[in-house]
Amino acid sequence: MKGKILFCLVVAASLIAGCANNQGGGLTTTEKSALGAGALGAGLGAIIGSQSGNAGAGVAIGTAAGLLGGGLVGSQVEQQERSTMSQEERLRRQEEEIARQRRELEELRRQGGSDSYNRGGSTSGYQGYNNRNSGSNDQYY
Repeated sequence: MKGKILFCLVVAASLIAGCANNQGGGLTTTEKSALGAGALGAGLGAIIGSQSGNAGAGVAIGTAAGLLGGGLVGSQVEQQERSTMSQEERLRRQEEEIARQRRELEELRRQGGSDSYNRGGSTSGYQGYNNRNSGSNDQYY
């Protein structure tokens, strides 16, 4: 009976490990989770099954339940990891763009008063409507 349990565990582990054909050669988060939960389910199924007199069925049921539950949880975790990586990549690109714009602003500041916004003597570059037309009675053209 213990031989059947061991055989079932080895077969289940081999099937899951055979799924490790992704580019890195290692297991994905989903596969790791399914493998761990499947092994835990097989162990618990063997214990419960041996108490009821059918350890083999307990191992099979426990392994299947563990694989399914672990796979679902692992899939959710993996999806969250991908989402986080995507957000981090967008953040990195935005930070690069901000740095590029800061360099561009510094370059414009070094060029001095050659820009058209600085002609009116304003240090901020923005003169506003009333400042531009301060001597005119025509507020509307």
